[in-house]
Amino acid sequence: MENMVLELGYALDTFYFLMCTALVMWMAAGFAMLESGLVRAKNTVEILNKNALLYGIACIVYLVVGYNIMYPANPVSSVIPGIDFLLGADNSVEDVVAGGDGAPYYSAMADFIFQAVFAAATMSIVSGAVAERMKLWPFLIFAVVMVAVIYPVEGYWKWGGGFLDQLGFQDFAGSVVVHMAGAAAALAAVILVGPRKGRFGPNGEVRAIPGANLPMATLGMFILWMGWFGFNGGSELKIANVDEANAVAKIFVNTNAAAAAGMVVAALVARFLFGKTDLTMTINGALAGLVAITAEPLLPSAGVASLIGAGGGVVVVFSVLLLDKLKLDDPVGAISVHGSAGIWGIFAVLISNPDATFMGQLIGTAATFAWMFIASFIVLLIIKAVMGLRVSEQEEAEGMDVHECGMHAYPEFGPDHIK
Repeated sequence: MENMVLELGYALDTFYFLMCTALVMWMAAGFAMLESGLVRAKNTVEILNKNALLYGIACIVYLVVGYNIMYPANPVSSVIPGIDFLLGADNSVEDVVAGGDGAPYYSAMADFIFQAVFAAATMSIVSGAVAERMKLWPFLIFAVVMVAVIYPVEGYWKWGGGFLDQLGFQDFAGSVVVHMAGAAAALAAVILVGPRKGRFGPNGEVRAIPGANLPMATLGMFILWMGWFGFNGGSELKIANVDEANAVAKIFVNTNAAAAAGMVVAALVARFLFGKTDLTMTINGALAGLVAITAEPLLPSAGVASLIGAGGGVVVVFSVLLLDKLKLDDPVGAISVHGSAGIWGIFAVLISNPDATFMGQLIGTAATFAWMFIASFIVLLIIKAVMGLRVSEQEEAEGMDVHECGMHAYPEFGPDHIK
């Protein structure tokens, strides 16, 4: 009977883990819809191609090497992980029914696939920030290095038992480990690629470049919101007892509350600043609330979670305005949503988690940002020297769809069909 209970718990926790994985995988569709809605029609196919291919590349590369760097069997040190390739065998029945604190309670394969979709999500953050001017294949080459080495190294520092974990750095589901990490890489890419032509005037004026399909962008936001239940809920890793089931339910409530508050507050701030309710700020407010609560979605009350999400909504609006002043062109607001809100979220952990310290959170954030930014900058600089990062002025003016992909997203509205 005891063995049956252990096996049933193992099966339930594994099933829950896999369902959360499916939700996080669905976020790839959310990123694709959000980004393609916020770019101009002439760049839609390229951004969709980029999102589809980066997901496939991330899954392959993480399977071959990335996972084993992030969770090494024989780490060199608390800073330098080991290296191994492909996956080993899954847990045996004997291991499961042995019981005790060291016994596995979900499939090792489930753990791999859950972490793989997280790796793909991290890379997706970079995609939107360099939209409409970065070449497709240099981006995909960078994706290989990012998912193989850059992201897994900093993931090891926290989630693989490295020095940040030993230091007491607290990041439940990845406000910094995933979101700010992706934003730091995106910032390096944005600096090297430069702004879109016409985005900033000669006297410093900021010129808006509207997206082509805001209904699609809004759909993308809701898909990401839905996927975030798996992102945060799955990070609890367990559900097969009363306490864990209650914990998962609370994570879902707090995740939803933070998103709702972030969205509403960002809309109010935009209304106050601009006199209009900017839909893109509404969308990014919801996502910023989600990023902010990701660092600690379990311990706060629903009210505190709402305040944390609201803080994300405020931060994202002013971050977007600051990047514009700095002439850093981010077409979808990825750096603000995932970076600025991620930093706010990691320090908001101090409100509810007694194990968190200010210095621990600061060191974890600074170390992650420094590694992701510097490593990404160096790799992108090498790619730039070898094959270039940016399309030509003509290709940018005519659109990346026809030059990079040889097709239009909306052919009936293309130049060849307008009489």
